[in-house]
Amino acid sequence: MNHPEPGTVVVTATGDGTYTQQVTTATHTLLVDEPVAVGGVDAGPNPYELLLASLGSCTAITLRMYADRKGIPLTRATIRLRHDRIHAEDCERCETERGMLSRITREIELDGDLDDDQRARLMLIADKCPVHRTLSSEIAIETRETGR
Repeated sequence: MNHPEPGTVVVTATGDGTYTQQVTTATHTLLVDEPVAVGGVDAGPNPYELLLASLGSCTAITLRMYADRKGIPLTRATIRLRHDRIHAEDCERCETERGMLSRITREIELDGDLDDDQRARLMLIADKCPVHRTLSSEIAIETRETGR
């Protein structure tokens, strides 16, 4: 398959498993699948794991860039994420009041000789990563059929 232009992602069934998909970007190819327990062959991370990986990697990169720019002695940031669904009435800071909503829990471990002020600034910067901002904002997804 030809690689798409930068900024475009193409997802196509591989034919190797019921749910196995090949994801192709301008410079990379990877597989996405579902676990065996739900009918996949576990050939790659599932879609939610990719979503969490996007947020986690963007957070770590944003922290690294900020620390480098400000001369903060951050040696490593480790981001642990989990996705689950919760009842809206259990969410203190959510506008939705009824039904279920998605929740992402993000834990950040900061390594380095950091003082309390540096740690606090880094934790504030974590929420400014572009993927966090995208996931926290209103998203319009436009879908159309092509190829006919």
